[in-house]
Amino acid sequence: MHKPVLLQETIANLITDSNGIYVDCTLGGGGHFRHLLENLSPIARAIGIDKDIDILNQTRLNFNDPRVTLVQSDFKDLKQIVQELNIELIDGIMMDLGVSSFQLDIAERGFSFHEDAPLDMRMNREQVFTAADLVNNYSADEIIDILFKYGEESYARSIAKAIVGYRGTKNIESTLELVDIIKRAVPARYSREKHPARKSFQALRIAVNGELESLQRVLPQAVQLLKSGGRLCVISFHSLEDRIVKQFMQEKTLDCICPPDFPACICDHRAQLKLISRKPIVASAEECSMNARSRSAKLRVAVKI
Repeated sequence: MHKPVLLQETIANLITDSNGIYVDCTLGGGGHFRHLLENLSPIARAIGIDKDIDILNQTRLNFNDPRVTLVQSDFKDLKQIVQELNIELIDGIMMDLGVSSFQLDIAERGFSFHEDAPLDMRMNREQVFTAADLVNNYSADEIIDILFKYGEESYARSIAKAIVGYRGTKNIESTLELVDIIKRAVPARYSREKHPARKSFQALRIAVNGELESLQRVLPQAVQLLKSGGRLCVISFHSLEDRIVKQFMQEKTLDCICPPDFPACICDHRAQLKLISRKPIVASAEECSMNARSRSAKLRVAVKI
């Protein structure tokens, strides 16, 4: 069963007006969204966005509510989505980043390194480009860059070399086929520490879906769309996502971003956000024991000035 992470903490920080307008940019199974609705008045409005039509259709069945609007789209188009709904300003925006539990649990989607399936990894199945296209067509240098940049994989070079060598015989078509290639490319001790394909699968998934690019695009839109006093709540699960969110929020709290050695400010930058806390909110020991996914979760919250 899907268990949304940091549920109480997210919704408590998100809602400032029970009559307001709220957006869940990563609807998924609707766990956060459902709890949000339970805390909103009958005249409030809630918009749920997900680019995975399969998950959206499944979740849609659970929300027969006049307050709800569900949209299939990439959240990088948040401003356009809101404008098409004739909404000017929003009271709160939340994002639960990364792959959905529902996507991981459906083996044929190709996200899991534990189940054999076509090497897919698309969050939006209407997208043409798959993980198989990447591993079978990208150069060794391009694969190294992806594994290192998005997976922080120490053995990126040896894994990329093994992938290119293997595909000289036949295309890599399945998840476990790729797992076997990775296992043979890394030292045995590496396999004993954690699953050797974990970082590579993360990197490929991020690259296939353009996840970090979408995050970098949506954050400025979110700030622009929030009304004064509105909240932005972002849950991340790995350092790459969290670094982008942290740096973005910190910059938006500054009145000046000129280099420190400048004698006077010339940037005309003005603070747009105030942080709820400098450190991220993390799951309690109790939640971590009940939901392993919450162990790496970090919630950052900022208020529009």
